[in-house]
Parts: sequence; structure tokens; C-alpha cells
Amino acid sequence: MTQQRSTGGLRRNTGPVATVGDLLGAAFAGLVVGIVVVLVLEGVLALTGVARFGQTNGWLIVILPVWLFVEQFRAEAYGADRVLAAILGIGFGTAAGLTIAGVVAPYTPPLVSGGAGAVTATVVHCFVWFYGLRWLRQRSG
Repeated sequence: MTQQRSTGGLRRNTGPVATVGDLLGAAFAGLVVGIVVVLVLEGVLALTGVARFGQTNGWLIVILPVWLFVEQFRAEAYGADRVLAAILGIGFGTAAGLTIAGVVAPYTPPLVSGGAGAVTATVVHCFVWFYGLRWLRQRSG
């Protein structure tokens, strides 16, 4: 008899995502983890009296989605199309996120306005990167 060894652990993703839903799901998972971490940080700062609750910048929740986007960029084949799609995704995502954060800022603490901007920037970047890259690849060959 032969025994098969289990590789164990989590499956490692070695390439770019196949659907926009996969990309959005992974990005939202990163946002949720970021929100939990920032809320724990806020709680600790508020309980120790260092700062009032809600004064931390909400843009901190975008750290894991940015890491995801960097890994997606690295997983794509070399070419000008991936660079252009990344630049457009960053530009449109940042513009949309800053717009939403600016609209919400007068009425909410920095945690909420920055968080709203981070979520908006993440969603816009996902769509621009995924569909923009495919459109550019289709046009180039």
C-alpha cells in the first residue's frame, strides 16, 4: 500500500484572479480585517486615554487590499497594459475615494470618512484594474 501525503495548509494562489467577483471578495476580506484591526486599535487608544474614539485615520483599513493589488500586479504578465491598468486603477480609485471622504468628512469623524474613502477606492480600483486590463489586452492583440 502506498500512502499519500497531505500538503496541508492553505492553498497558495500563484496567479491572477479569474473573475472580478474573486477580486472583490478578496479585497473585501482585506477591508474587513483592516476594519477589525483599526477598531481594536481605536478601542485601546480610547481606553488608555491617549485619544478619543474615532480619531484614527480610516484610510488605514486599505493596507491589505493594497497588498492584494500589488500581488495581482506581480502575477500578471509583463507589458505596458498591466502598468497602464494599474496607473488608471490607482488614479481613478484615489480620486473617487478622496471625493467620498471629502463629502463625508464634515459630518463624521476621521475614522468613518477615511473608511468610506478607502472602501470606495478599493471597489473602483478593482473594477478599473480587472476590466481595464482585459480591455487593453484585447485591443493589443
